[in-house]
Amino acid sequence: MQHRITFKQINQLAIPAILSGISESIITLTDIAMVGNLKENSVEALAAVGLVGSFLSGLLWILGQTKTSISSIVSQHYGSGSLSSIKTLVPQALYLNIAIGVFLLISTIIFAENIFNFYNASDLVLQNCIDYYSIRAFGFPLTLISLTLFGTFRGLQNTVWAMRCGITAAIIHVGLNFILIYGIEGIIPAFGIKGAAISSLLAQCIMVVMAFYYYINKTNFRFNPGKEIHPFIKPYISLSFNFILRTATLNVAFFVANAYATGYGANYIAAQSILMNIWLFFSFFIDGYSGAGNAMAGRLIGEKNYQQLIYLSKDIAKYSVIIALILVAISFLFYRPIGEIFNQNEDVLQIFTSVFWIVLLMQPINTLAYIFDGFFKGMGDAKLLRNNLIVSTFLGFIPTLLISDYYGLKIHGIWIAFGIWMLMRSFPLMYIFNQRMKSKISIQ
Repeated sequence: MQHRITFKQINQLAIPAILSGISESIITLTDIAMVGNLKENSVEALAAVGLVGSFLSGLLWILGQTKTSISSIVSQHYGSGSLSSIKTLVPQALYLNIAIGVFLLISTIIFAENIFNFYNASDLVLQNCIDYYSIRAFGFPLTLISLTLFGTFRGLQNTVWAMRCGITAAIIHVGLNFILIYGIEGIIPAFGIKGAAISSLLAQCIMVVMAFYYYINKTNFRFNPGKEIHPFIKPYISLSFNFILRTATLNVAFFVANAYATGYGANYIAAQSILMNIWLFFSFFIDGYSGAGNAMAGRLIGEKNYQQLIYLSKDIAKYSVIIALILVAISFLFYRPIGEIFNQNEDVLQIFTSVFWIVLLMQPINTLAYIFDGFFKGMGDAKLLRNNLIVSTFLGFIPTLLISDYYGLKIHGIWIAFGIWMLMRSFPLMYIFNQRMKSKISIQ
């Protein structure tokens, strides 16, 4: 490619990926908003949905690395014009991920009470966690199917199909939530927190059916895994394993943060649930540009077009930081009303408003971390990303949190620790990326 990739070309991948990511976040945010406004025990229900949502998000981020791995491999073969050589790899990856999803369903649902005891949940919060999770857990196989297919689509430089699946599922989920959480008098009973879980599961079913439609009708891949294990299945598993280790480390930070917040009291974990899910919403939003960088980086690596990759990194970083600043400005403008969407408890809102500004100021730094994560994922460098996150978590996040807790900063300390964490994740990746690209250009 001789011409610099334009903002329009980047957005052709990024905007659908943003909308797809937002739709995933909306499913959990809708549950939190509606459950948090139940007439009875809303604080306990909100805390439970937040804890389960955090656990699920953590697992889904781990499982989501299978999407990253298949996208990296497919995009590099797309760039080199050799897609036919991996025609059995995709179905093999699909069946492998379905098996993993079934295993996670069985193993976690058996130990649901133990899992949420680890989060310091007890009494009504614990019971709500078990009720909600015991239904949501059946979505694991469905999630892994959609992630594998969406990763394949992204590798083919297409994020529109995943967007359509995600938006449709999110819209249906919102409608079902109103019906199943609050009920329809005389027609459908109010299921409360269980209704939120049922509507989420039904939305996932719809998303998978749509994904299969695009896979069968729009790609050249099929379901025949072939008679032999594909030679790229080992690199695929290696990539996935390193990405999973990386994301497991990420979840250590989430787990420790939520465990500390729960220990501070129900109001603190309720506020933390709101803050964390708003943070994840921002993350999913910016991750659209990270996804575009992922797909394009894989393709450009396949083409050995390193100068173009440098230009692309600068452009995507610039655009995504501007978008993050716009989101931050809007959030400051509607500072307290954003919290009131999710809960009306004054104690919860006071905690939320005292910390929300830290979450917002972090966003431009977060953006840079996500963008360069995406580039290295597209390049297939899972080991670097794994090591970067291990160092950031165990030498940055956890020491900062322990010191903050010692000085009684409570939830403020949690988010200061997240700020240090993101600083250590972002700038080293930027530096390494630029040095590596300059090295490859000099060799050419």
